[in-house]
Amino acid sequence: MAKTSKPVPPSNGSVSRPPTAFEYGYDKSFRFLTFLAGLLIVVLLAYIFWKIGGQAAPAMREYGLSFLTTVEWNPNTNEYGILAEIWGTLYSSFLALIFGGGLGIAVAIFLTQGFLNARLAWVFRLIVEMLAAIPSVVFGLWGIYVLIPAIRPMASWLHDTLPFIPFFSTNLAGPGMFPAMIVLSIMILPTVAAISQDAFKAIPMKIQEAAYGMGTTKWEAIRKVIIPTASGGIFASLVLGFGRALGETMALAMLIGNSQQVSLSLFSPATTLASLLASTFPEAGANQIGPLMYAAVALLVITMAVNIIGTIIMSYTSRQTVT
Repeated sequence: MAKTSKPVPPSNGSVSRPPTAFEYGYDKSFRFLTFLAGLLIVVLLAYIFWKIGGQAAPAMREYGLSFLTTVEWNPNTNEYGILAEIWGTLYSSFLALIFGGGLGIAVAIFLTQGFLNARLAWVFRLIVEMLAAIPSVVFGLWGIYVLIPAIRPMASWLHDTLPFIPFFSTNLAGPGMFPAMIVLSIMILPTVAAISQDAFKAIPMKIQEAAYGMGTTKWEAIRKVIIPTASGGIFASLVLGFGRALGETMALAMLIGNSQQVSLSLFSPATTLASLLASTFPEAGANQIGPLMYAAVALLVITMAVNIIGTIIMSYTSRQTVT
């Protein structure tokens, strides 16, 4: 009968030892610094709200909630309302999220699921990431001189053929919602694509192999296994892309038309909160500062609400995926 060996006690050089006083202090210091960094972010956000809200308070008391439900912006008569800006901000961002978000997810699938060899995928990934480095004013100039002339014939045909559809009820005379939406889609594409790629890469290869072992095709595995497994990261990319679209300024100020109206038409000019602030602040009189700060508070609230709701939904979808 073989003899069982007795356990050998750890030597003095074993890594299984309690932390030293220095390591314990280092860990406590690191925890304190990370907590302090998070606290500073909260304090900074509260300071921004307090500073902007303090300057917007007189306008809030004077105009109340009617400021959010009217479209008039007339400094000569001191009549101010930002309903058109709120509509344009949400409408353009939502349209951009549909087109740019869908394209970004498709690009992420194309670059991570073996459709290209590693070197060629790296080149395409670099090209997509370079889109994020292009200044928004360059996108605006490209939209004015290239995009609008290119899409105007199609817009005219849609308006002449389908004028009874609200989306095509007006003609594209120049800057409008449609060119602004296209440029905004291109601008959020790198964000959605980059984060979605990380989500796809984080999926263990065994999950894909198990799907193939059950007889699925490549597209069935992507649609029924890969995308649901990475749904948390995909949704996070869409939330960040939507937040990016909400705050875009220069490109939209150049392309959207800056018109105080609420319309479903893709070809009519519109305006957004960010473009209102960018185009009005440099020449704003004393009577416009309060309403502009009120508009800035509204933009902050909308952006924060979108991120909070997105975080809640991501937490829920993550729990559903785990269970």
